[in-house]
Amino acid sequence: MSSDFESYEQDFAVLTADVTGRIARVPKLLGDEKKQMVASIEKQLEEARELLEQMELEVREIPPQSRGMYSSRMRSYKQEMGKLEADFKRSRIAYSDEVRNELLGDDGNSSENQRAHLLDNTERLERSSQRLEAGYQIAVETEQIGQEMLENLSHDREKIQRARERLRETDANLGKSQGRDTSLLFSLSPSTPLFLA
Repeated sequence: MSSDFESYEQDFAVLTADVTGRIARVPKLLGDEKKQMVASIEKQLEEARELLEQMELEVREIPPQSRGMYSSRMRSYKQEMGKLEADFKRSRIAYSDEVRNELLGDDGNSSENQRAHLLDNTERLERSSQRLEAGYQIAVETEQIGQEMLENLSHDREKIQRARERLRETDANLGKSQGRDTSLLFSLSPSTPLFLA
């Protein structure tokens, strides 16, 4: 079950990395090449959405005690997908602005380019922070699960020790009881009548 999820996860990572690179190239392309790139990115984003749906289906089939870790990873992937779609939308707007500038003969403003570049860097930092946060969350959840397992093992150990002690006591009591019965039988002589109640 989780191997399917991890396979989808790897496909999603490869696909989103490729889409990120392509989105960055859109504003630099011209004419038909740009249109083809936009169409290609739209197809890849659709594939990424389908992968997310497949991963969600896999998470639903994972046992509840293990589901938390996968759910937090899903939240992080959905956020990443939202950022990719927003970046793509911005790159298309930049594409239309460029076409408008070409038609009007306006080169645009370098401060706007710098601002867009700063925004892109800020968003990349935010995505990295979110990934780190998701990784930290997974580590915390894993630690909690490990702690619970250790507590369960400790309780089981105590139960086993108590059962072992009761077994020793019962064995000792049986030994004493058998010893008494044997000594009672030997203490009775053949002339002593036995009365059974």
